Amino acid sequence: MAPDVPALGSPMAADDLRAWQRVRRYRVPRWMIEQAERHRRAGDWRGACAAARMDVTFTLDGVARDFGAGVAGRLAADLRHFVPDLLRWHLPRGPGDMTVFDEHLMFLLARYDDRDAILQVSGPPSLDAPQRLRLTFGPDGPHTGRDWTGARHLFDDRYGGGLIADYGGAGRLPFFHADGTPRAPHELPASDPGPGDAMARAEWSIMRYEDGDVAGAFGAAGFEVRPPADPAEHGGFMAALRRRLGRPPVLAARLRRLAAAGNGPVTTVIGSPYLSREMVAAEADGDGGRLLLRPPAPGEYRDAKAANDWHQPFPDADLLRAGLVAPDELHPLVRSALFPARAAAEGPVGPPDPEPPGPVRVRCRGEWHEVRWAGGVLTGPHGPQDERREQALRALGGRISGCFTVRGVWRTGQGQLPRALRRQRGELFLRAVHGDTPGVLRMLDAGMDPCVHDAQGRSLLHFLHAMNHRLIMPRLLAAGLDLNARDRSGRTPLSVAVTAHGSPALVRALLEAGADRGLGATGPGLRGGFRRLVERAEREDLLPLLDGS
Repeated sequence: MAPDVPALGSPMAADDLRAWQRVRRYRVPRWMIEQAERHRRAGDWRGACAAARMDVTFTLDGVARDFGAGVAGRLAADLRHFVPDLLRWHLPRGPGDMTVFDEHLMFLLARYDDRDAILQVSGPPSLDAPQRLRLTFGPDGPHTGRDWTGARHLFDDRYGGGLIADYGGAGRLPFFHADGTPRAPHELPASDPGPGDAMARAEWSIMRYEDGDVAGAFGAAGFEVRPPADPAEHGGFMAALRRRLGRPPVLAARLRRLAAAGNGPVTTVIGSPYLSREMVAAEADGDGGRLLLRPPAPGEYRDAKAANDWHQPFPDADLLRAGLVAPDELHPLVRSALFPARAAAEGPVGPPDPEPPGPVRVRCRGEWHEVRWAGGVLTGPHGPQDERREQALRALGGRISGCFTVRGVWRTGQGQLPRALRRQRGELFLRAVHGDTPGVLRMLDAGMDPCVHDAQGRSLLHFLHAMNHRLIMPRLLAAGLDLNARDRSGRTPLSVAVTAHGSPALVRALLEAGADRGLGATGPGLRGGFRRLVERAEREDLLPLLDGS
C-alpha cells in the first residue's frame, strides 16, 4: 500500500501527486518502452513512433520535395534521436484528476529552414478519444501550442543530461543521493547553507517554500523578489508567487536555460491576463546571474517568451520524494538522467506490469470469506449446493449473501465492491483507457472476469476504441459480453466507437459482429440511428459504412 502523500507545497498537492502516480503507471507501460527502444536501436524511428502510439503524418521524401533536401536531412538526423515514448512520458495530463491527455495538447518540438518549417506533436481530439499522438511537419504559422524547441532533453536522447537540471539538480537530485537513495533527515540543511553547496541550497529553498516562507524560498534560489510599490498589493503579489510558480530552484534553472538559449536577457510573464493581480514577471540577465521576480508592466504579457505554464515542475521528483514511485519504475532514460550513479537494475526498468489479482476478504453472513479469481470466475468457500440456494433466493427476490453479492456487483457495476476489488477493477479499466491491450490481456489471463462493468455501467467493450480491438474483441465476445448493452448514459459500444473517434476498422468489426444500427443513437429502435450518429459526429471516414442504415 502506498504511503500517505506528504503535504508538499503548491503546485504538487496530494491530489495532483495521486493523479500523476496513475499517469506514471498507465500512460507509458513497460512493453511500450521496450518495443520503442528496439525500433530506435535498429534505426527505425517510424517503428518507434508506432510502438509509442504516435501517428506520423509525413514522409521524409515529402519533406524534401516541399522544403528541400537540406531540411529533410536535418529532420532525418533529429528523428534518429527522437524518443517518442519519452515525449509521451513528459506531456501534461488532462484537467482535474484525469490521467488522459489534454484534448488541446499541442507542442512545437523543432524549427527548420530559418523558422519556416516546424516539427510538432498534438494530442487526441477529445478527452475520451484513443490516447494516440500525432507527429506533424509543415510550414510555420499561427498556432496555440507550447514551445519546447529549447527543451530537447524531454524527447531527444542526445540531451538527456539536461533533465536533472530541469528538476533543479546538478550531479544529484535535491533530497536524493546520486544513486537514488533518499538523503536522511540529518543530511538535509537545518539552516541556509549559503551558495557554496548548490544542491543543499536548493533543498533549503524547497523546504522554505513548503513551510510557507515564499520570500526566503525564492531568495535561496537566487531571486531578488521586488513586490509592488503599493503596500496594499504586497500580500496579493506574494500569494501569487506561491500559487502560480513551481519549485523555486526549478524556476531558476529554466529561466537561466531560456536566457542561454536566447543569448541574452529574458523576461517572461507568468499567469493569466484575466487575473492580472496573480501575474508575475520573471527576469534573467544574459549570463543568468541575476534573477528577478516583480509585478508585470501593463501589456507586458503579450511579449512573454515562454508558454504560460512552462515553469511548472514535472512530477517525478515529488513522486519519488513521496514514495509513490520508485527509481526503477521511472522511464529508463529518466532514471539514468536523475540518478547517474545508480547501479544497473537486477530486472526490467519502467512502470510495473500488472500483477495477478490477489485474494480479497468479503463479509458473508457474519463471517469473513476469502474470494479469489480462477478461470474468470470469483470463487470462494461456497459449494454447488450454496450456489443453487443463492440462485433460488435471487429468483424469489430474496437477499443473497456477501460473496454472491460481490460477484453480481462486479458484473453489473451496481453496488459497492470491497476496496481491494475496486482497485483491481480500476487498474483494469485504466489500462483499457490508456490503450494497454497487453496489460488488459495479462490481467484476464491471470483469471480476472472479463464481464466486469465499471460504476458507469460500461464493459470492456465500451473501451474497444482505445485498445487493439483485433486482439481483445474476440475474447470479450467469446466470454458472453453483450455487444448491444448500454451504459448508464445509454451508450452502446458502437455509439462510443463512433463518438469517441474509434477507427473505421473497429466500427466495421462491431457491425459485422452484430452491433444493432438502431441502437447507435439516443433511443432503442430509432430508425436511421447509426446514420444519424455518424452525421452528428461528423465522421466522414465512416460514410462508406452507412449502406443499409
